[in-house]
Amino acid sequence: MSAATPEHIMQVGLGFWASKTLLSAVELGVFSTLADAPADLPTLQRKLALHQRSARDFLDALVALKLLERENGVYSNTADTDLFLDRAKPSYIGGVLEMANARLYGFWGSLTEALRTGEVQNENKGGGENVFAAVYADPDRLRGFLTAMSGVSAGAAQAIAANFPWSDHKTFMDLGSAQGMVPATLARAHPHLTGIGFDLPVVKPVFEEFIAHRGVTERVRFQGGNFFEDPLPKVDVIVMGHILHDWDLAQKKVLLGKAFDALPKGGAVVVYDAIIDDDRRENAFGFMMSLNMLIETAGGFDYTGQDCQAWMREVGFSKTRVEPLVGPDSMVIGLK
Repeated sequence: MSAATPEHIMQVGLGFWASKTLLSAVELGVFSTLADAPADLPTLQRKLALHQRSARDFLDALVALKLLERENGVYSNTADTDLFLDRAKPSYIGGVLEMANARLYGFWGSLTEALRTGEVQNENKGGGENVFAAVYADPDRLRGFLTAMSGVSAGAAQAIAANFPWSDHKTFMDLGSAQGMVPATLARAHPHLTGIGFDLPVVKPVFEEFIAHRGVTERVRFQGGNFFEDPLPKVDVIVMGHILHDWDLAQKKVLLGKAFDALPKGGAVVVYDAIIDDDRRENAFGFMMSLNMLIETAGGFDYTGQDCQAWMREVGFSKTRVEPLVGPDSMVIGLK
């Protein structure tokens, strides 16, 4: 038996140090600047407007965190940060980190209060509109949020395109489609598919711009509506990505029931989130996401694959299964 040490405790307890270092680097544009060309310390200090007291330690901290490389005093991106954190690339996922930096980082400081009260700790703390109403009412915040959702969904979208039997189906809808990452990815991967992005009407111009940029306008269209209040389009497959966890249990079942009613016999619903493992021991990210729902929503929470399959069967789906996607995300599939 190995001797006990405080190393893991300290690493977790001070984990916000590393997190904020990365978030500030994204905010400052470190990775986008280095994507243009590697640079030495004086050049980066000037381009990023860094104070000389902290510049070297900040950049070398990013080297130690494996987020930058340094050779003979010249800094450059790693393969990962160059691909995913350069704002000029379509693979950029920094939108979700920008949102984390601008919003979530501060709100998580109130986690203890949330744990004691069960109440929202974001902009709407103490009452007022829910987070979605507030975000969707502000064009700049909305565009940032939709971009962030694309970053969160990109990897899962590719895995769903590769691992679901799309050859058995012709049409699909992405419920709560945001900017359109999932519909664009599915349509590009499977030329026989036609799809719909369903979201609140205000999303339409952002969605259509993104879909046009991805070159699938002829096969992917937008439909505006409220998925609790309006009937859902009739399609072969309904995708719900990072949607179900936003809502309380009754609302989760309403959405699954509406999907069941809209699907034909042989149709399928594909729900993906940071699905918690059934034994509730392994997917730490899924638990952290559930705590984020505590901070951000009135009743949202994340759930296990076993939970979701039970809800699907309760509303009428005859066969269900869970399949891993990428990272902490998995999909739960229900067949009608």
